[in-house]
Amino acid sequence: MKKLIKLIALVALIVGCSVASQAQTTLKIGYIEFNTLLAAMPGIDSVKIKLQKYQQTLSDQMDAMKAEFENKYQDYNSQAAGMSDLIKQTKEKELQDLQARIDAFQQKANSDLQAKQQELVQPFIDKAKVAINEVARENKFTYVLNAIEDVVLYKEATEDIMALVKKKLGIQ
Repeated sequence: MKKLIKLIALVALIVGCSVASQAQTTLKIGYIEFNTLLAAMPGIDSVKIKLQKYQQTLSDQMDAMKAEFENKYQDYNSQAAGMSDLIKQTKEKELQDLQARIDAFQQKANSDLQAKQQELVQPFIDKAKVAINEVARENKFTYVLNAIEDVVLYKEATEDIMALVKKKLGIQ
């Protein structure tokens, strides 16, 4: 009876090791530099140009507001000696309000620029993710990692699937 139990335990151990070994050999990990893929996609250059134009428009508006503030500030400084207290307070309040508008515009411009970037880049991100998913399924990858140094600190022999995904997207 003891021999039978030992035999069953030995068979279970061998089967367990075999299953674990087989599971390890079927694990396939690939990696890709996602930002490099995005930069290589056709049409992304036009997105960059649109974003630069939009940013320049916002920057021009900001410069105009700053110039207006600077002009009003210089006028205030040059005429402050001859102003009554009521006029000084009014001009100072006007300058403070203008500065507050400039600050609010800057914050709004930053959030608008980020939203515009997300709006223009998202279709490329979605297309790249679909291609990565298809390549991963077709090539039986268990995981595909974004190979940015801060994200992947250690990797054993894995496969860079950049060429496969570029081929899927028709990128040279």
